[in-house]
Formats: sequence, structure tokens, C-alpha cells
Amino acid sequence: YVPPQIRKAQETVDDKKREELGRLKKMVNGLINRLSEPNLSSISGQMEELYMANSRKDMNDTLTDVLMSACVTAVAMPARLLMEHVLLVSILHHNVGIEVGAHFLEAVVKKFDELCKSDAEGKECENLLALIAHLYNFHVVHCLLIFDILKKLVSTFTEKEIELILFLLKNVGFSLRKDDALALKELISEAQRKASASEKKFQDQTRVRFMLETMLALRNNDMRKIPGYDPEPVERLRKLQRALVHSSGSGKDTQLRVSLESLLSADQVGRWWIVGSSWSGAPMISDTKSQAQQKLHVGKVSSKIMELARKLRMNTDIRRSIFCVVMTSEDFMDAFEKLLK
Repeated sequence: YVPPQIRKAQETVDDKKREELGRLKKMVNGLINRLSEPNLSSISGQMEELYMANSRKDMNDTLTDVLMSACVTAVAMPARLLMEHVLLVSILHHNVGIEVGAHFLEAVVKKFDELCKSDAEGKECENLLALIAHLYNFHVVHCLLIFDILKKLVSTFTEKEIELILFLLKNVGFSLRKDDALALKELISEAQRKASASEKKFQDQTRVRFMLETMLALRNNDMRKIPGYDPEPVERLRKLQRALVHSSGSGKDTQLRVSLESLLSADQVGRWWIVGSSWSGAPMISDTKSQAQQKLHVGKVSSKIMELARKLRMNTDIRRSIFCVVMTSEDFMDAFEKLLK
């Protein structure tokens, strides 16, 4: 039972919160509607200010909602528009924190998986796939996720999947070749096996042949064989990204190295790729044996330091480890790195 006066107070708080979120959504919507390449610098600056003024969760939810409604439509969106929206996410991902990109990526991947299963007629799948491809182009996510999606599409191998494979390879094929040539080679041989096995399944073989030709052109690094391939817009926006990202670590170190399976089962197993992401579900490790084996290794530490730790009553493994790291580090950066490990 909730007494009436407390009930009234809760309703007032809820209304206040709803009003606040509505105002925030209006502001974010206004910024996204004006977004274009020339004013990207000022809009990303205003977005960062909004992140500083509001709670991260509210901002992440609002930004993801606004971007999804702007980019995921039943008609194919212009490539440049999608690139500019993803570039904004990428700048916020590097300047504000990795949870911005992680939240958006998770929403996009879950929606893509849901639409792939539902056999939707529109172009939503292509738009979502383009968002994922550009998140990879602008160093928000690692190529591991792209390969997972390609493997999933190759394993299904219907006409819709072949279209999506071609679409994805056209957008990020040469970057994949640069990042992991061996994985791309394995994917191509798997696709060739599938194509030869399903020859009788398709009446029209031209799409399958075209896909295999595109894959061979990628393997041989022959850009002329891929019609409509133009790396120039992505390169220009990458240059702009380098100019707008404050930290020097705008490259590979902030990429989310997360698999498709991890993203889809995030609600069950937690989000290990976001630092400090709280977990309120069932305990992830309930096996006592594995907990007993989980010892912390600090490397070789002198007996003098261990004696000091004992005197200062550092009576658990983790306390001893932290004490030894702090005492034996060269400087604060070294201590930080060791503590993270």
C-alpha cells in the first residue's frame, strides 16, 4: 500500500521527468535535423554540452531514439546522410565516452536481427546494415562484428541475404581486407561452397555470380571490378573526424571488440564492453570451483613488499595485488595500466 500523499509526490516526479525528457528530445531533434557536414563541428559541440548537463542514460536513450527514427525508414536513405549521422555518434563516442557508441550499436544490431527474422519488405534492413558498416568505418566497432554478420548472412543464403552481403561488402569490403585478410578469405571460400551447393535453389543465378565476382575482386584488391565503389566520401569524413576528436586515441583503441552473439544476449549476460555497466540479473559466475581458481597474479614482487603488505594487514589477494601495484609502479600511468589488468 502506498499512502496518498506519497503517491501524489511520485506522480508529480513522473510528470516532471516526462516533461524534462520531452524538452530534451525536442532539443536533440532540432540539432539532428540541422546536421550536415559544414556545421558538424558546432552540432557535436552542442551535443557534448547536453551530455554534460543531463544524465548519460537519458541522453543515450534520446539520441538513439531520434537517430533511429531519422535513419531507419522503409525507403533507402541517402548514403551521405547516414554517414553524417554515424560520424556524429563516432565523435561523441570518442569525446564523451564509449557508452554512447555502445548504446547506439546495441539498439541498431538488435533491430537489424529482429527485422532479418521478420522478412520485412522495405529497405529498413539495408539502412540498419549501412549504419553498422559506417560505425565500423568510423572506428566505433571492430571488424569482428562485421565478420559475424557476414557469416550469419552466408549461412542463411537466400536472395535477400545475397543482396545484404553485396551491400555490406561494397561499403566496407576493402577495409575488412586491410584489417583481417585471412578471415575474409575464409568467408569467400565459405560463400563459394554455399553457392555451388545451392545452384538448383535459385532460378536466376546472376546475383549469386555477381556476388562471387565481387568477392574475388575484393580478394585480388581490384577496385575497378566493383561498380559504384567510391571511397572518397568516407575518407573525407574520416579526415573531419580526426579534426573534431579531442583525444589523440581516436583510432583503434576505442573500438568496441564485441561479437554479434554478445550484443544480442546483452540483457541475459550483461555488457562487459562498457566499463562500470551495472548488472542486476542473475549472478554471472555461480560456480564455486571457478571462483576458487580465480587467483590474481601481480608478477614477481619482492619479499620486502609482501612483508610490508602483511604488516599493513592486506589480508586478501585483491588487497595485496592493489598494494603491490601501487608500491611498485614507476608513475601514475604505469599504476593505472597495471590496475586495469
